Amino acid sequence: MQRRALRLRRAALAPLVRDLDAALVRPVPRENEALWLLTRYIGVLDEAPPATPALAQLAATHIYDLAALALGAHGEAAGLARGRGVRAARLQAIKAYIGENLHRANLALADTAARHGVAPRTLQALFEAEGTSFSRFLIDERLLRAYRLLTSGPARDRSITAVAYECGFNDLSYFNRSFRRRFGLTPSEARAGKN
Repeated sequence: MQRRALRLRRAALAPLVRDLDAALVRPVPRENEALWLLTRYIGVLDEAPPATPALAQLAATHIYDLAALALGAHGEAAGLARGRGVRAARLQAIKAYIGENLHRANLALADTAARHGVAPRTLQALFEAEGTSFSRFLIDERLLRAYRLLTSGPARDRSITAVAYECGFNDLSYFNRSFRRRFGLTPSEARAGKN
């Protein structure tokens, strides 16, 4: 298990947590959902740091929200933190899970929702708030992975069929149509470097 340490400003955390001094000396249970989401969120940020100062500030807000919830946020602060930090961290955790499981052709909304302890409708709402859907995100991620595999690295030597299956597509004609619609060229043309 990897250990992480956070340095948070007391002035920013104190308004969110009742009796912050007592909370800081009390252990946070390992099964605390906010702690799990915080850990996962920080891991995602380590892999893909925010690209702009505005995104970095938003990520910092989410971290404070999750830390406050893990320590025992109260009242209005808890509601605000759940709406901002938990929602964002949960979505990032779900996206990371999808990215780790793109190869699974049977990756489904209901199973993903259950794995993350939310209702399927809640999971849909997380994606809808970003202007997409679970299915659209999943297909886009699979197509992006297929494109990368076809155009670079050692996978260039594998057949297009093998790449499609590796990216979770179990219908080759659907893969070809979706790929062409998304990138404007066939998988063979992408592999050949035609633009």
